[in-house]
Amino acid sequence: MKVRKNLEAVFLAAAVMTTFAAYATAEVPLRASAAPTRVAATADSNVTVVVVSAKRLTAAEKAAQQ
Repeated sequence: MKVRKNLEAVFLAAAVMTTFAAYATAEVPLRASAAPTRVAATADSNVTVVVVSAKRLTAAEKAAQQ
């Protein structure tokens, strides 16, 4: 009878325990190192690079465009 009366508390306790168990057993991802990035950059040498160079508009020029 008490379990039925306190079902919300039992559910919350089970949810908290399940959450902590999930965090405790989860795998920790490895941090990315610089070496794979260099390998990817040399393997992908056909990537097109676009460089945009322009001056910034002043506040007056921005207002004139609107």
